[in-house]
Amino acid sequence: MSLPGDPSPADDLARMIRVNHAGEYGARRIYEGQLAVLRGRPAHATIAHMKAQEEAHLQAFEALLVERRVRPTALLPFWHVGGFLLGAATALMGEKAAMACTVAVEEVIDEHYAAQEARLPVEEAPLRDTIAQFRADEMEHHATGLEHGAEQAPLYSLLHQGIKTVTRTAIWLSTRL
Repeated sequence: MSLPGDPSPADDLARMIRVNHAGEYGARRIYEGQLAVLRGRPAHATIAHMKAQEEAHLQAFEALLVERRVRPTALLPFWHVGGFLLGAATALMGEKAAMACTVAVEEVIDEHYAAQEARLPVEEAPLRDTIAQFRADEMEHHATGLEHGAEQAPLYSLLHQGIKTVTRTAIWLSTRL
């Protein structure tokens, strides 16, 4: 049931594609920042694998932007710089902090993708399936972060909550701008 002021179904779908494209773009930049700092470190290969998955997600949403004629968020330049800086900053704190970043981001993305899956109408089953697959990949990243000691990162609780707040804010902004 839609309420006055709610976006139309077409606008809601465009917002989903826009924000998901922005999120996958930001995730790629986070991993690029981490990889730049962690060259030669044990976590490098793991992070490179997660980045490759994010690249595939990004390509899928780039194709949907074109196919559905949806404009990308106006905030991509900010996510370009901000994502890289977040990745580099957490990596400078150590490999466990880099993994804590992944855990925090992926927890928010899991909630975000789950809400989208629930909202998509029956005729959007292929998009729902794509989002479900990407959500599974993101939860794999979450598990990988925990396996690699994310919770032992310095100031984990503060880092975790701060990154979750930043991620939720980026989602809210990218949906609208």
